[in-house]
Order: sequence, then C-alpha cells, then structure tokens
Amino acid sequence: MEVASEINESCPIMVDSHTRLDNAIALPDNVFQYNYTLVNMEKNEVDTEELKEYLTPNIINDVTTNPNLEHLRKNKVTMAYSYHDMNSVFLFKITVTPKMYE
Repeated sequence: MEVASEINESCPIMVDSHTRLDNAIALPDNVFQYNYTLVNMEKNEVDTEELKEYLTPNIINDVTTNPNLEHLRKNKVTMAYSYHDMNSVFLFKITVTPKMYE
C-alpha cells in the first residue's frame, strides 16, 4: 500500500505517447496492480490478443530487471498490469507471478 501511495502521488502520468499510468493499487493475496489507459485507442480498433502478446515479454523483462521493482520481487509480489481503452473500457490484464521472474 505504501508503494502504491508513492506512485499515485504522481499519477496520472504519460508513460509514452499512447499509454497513461492512471494509478497503482495493492490487492489481496500479495498482488500489486498498475492501471493503464491506452489514450489513443478504442476497444473495437485494436486486436487485444495481439497487443497483449506483444506487451507480455516486455513487461516480464521489466519486472525481472527493473531496479525499482526489487522490493516487490524480494517480497514475491504478483504484479498485474491492467489496460483500458480511451473510454475506460477494459481491454486485458497481464499478470506476472513470482515464478515468472525468479
């Protein structure tokens, strides 16, 4: 919850020209979730499975190597990345479990 509060102080923040980090939340069962909006996309305009397949290896790599996530890795936190379209319609979620980054 402390990490989520720190992140949320600077949210929303544009991560790149298409992606905005809206907030982060601590969930039950040791899950930490980042909530993103794809600001230039509507659900009917995007192949969500293709986009999810594209993003998943990049997210796993970031979770595995990003020094800012060391505290979460040490505590074996499951990290979830939830994506919505520009109209707040849910697109998909990518979940990275400790087994995926150990």
